Amino acid sequence: MPTIGFIGTGTIGGPMALKLLEHKHTMLVFDIDSNATKAHVEQGAGVAAAIADIAKACATVFLSLPGPAEIEDVVLGDDGLINHAETLATIADLSTNSLSLNRQIADIARRKGINYLDAPVSGGKIAARNGSLTVMVGGDEAVFDVIRPLIDCFGEHIFYMGPSGAGTLTKLINNQIFLCASVLIQEGFVMAAKAGMDSSALLKVLEVSSAGPLMTRAPLVLSRKFDLDVFALSIAAKDVGVALESARAVGASMPMTQAAHAVYEDALVKGFGDEDFFATVKVLEKAAGVELAPLRKPKAG
Repeated sequence: MPTIGFIGTGTIGGPMALKLLEHKHTMLVFDIDSNATKAHVEQGAGVAAAIADIAKACATVFLSLPGPAEIEDVVLGDDGLINHAETLATIADLSTNSLSLNRQIADIARRKGINYLDAPVSGGKIAARNGSLTVMVGGDEAVFDVIRPLIDCFGEHIFYMGPSGAGTLTKLINNQIFLCASVLIQEGFVMAAKAGMDSSALLKVLEVSSAGPLMTRAPLVLSRKFDLDVFALSIAAKDVGVALESARAVGASMPMTQAAHAVYEDALVKGFGDEDFFATVKVLEKAAGVELAPLRKPKAG
């Protein structure tokens, strides 16, 4: 069985790589944090000393990296995959990238005779552990069809979205909508609190009203548990920023996203980057001079 390369075995990448190992695939892994690869070694994976070693030994390589800067370095850097490709035939990038960099990499890879698929994932660490991620794929459909059995190991909902960049743009739109909608929801509850209304009572009304479909994440905001490790605010701010960058690349205007991004940036400045994404509510609370009361549990009976 051919050796698969996997670069980036962190919160999301780690479980995906383990799912591939569970399906008895031979694997060579790399992460800048040696502790992040220990579980994979225990399951039989080899550890590469450098990215170049993976490019020389593997035909198919998966990436799961924090963002565009890391992707560019791993793929296009002097010590990156493209410059050391020997057996490398396909790169499947599971990260959240920018549209412009995605297109640049796809073009360079194509000229080098290497396939590049943008295949970002959604669902978080729980779905990654369960092998139930949503995967959005852009690139050559024939190449996607070849590696689809590998993606099946960690993805439950798998969509081919079109040419290079289509998977990336789908993921950016998904994150842009849910992250910016979160700020909108927070604004409403903060306004209500400023007016002296009870947040728990308001939520009960909204859940059965026209705003109901948007209220799924409201209990998370009202929990005031900003250390659940659901989705880091720093990554959320990065993703919204990349969505705006991609909107400029295609010539689209996103004024509401721009406004929400300013709230995320303010939260970063205030030191909330390591907390969960909905810690942006603290920025809105401070501006209003009020703090939301934690969600009350329903009375028994």
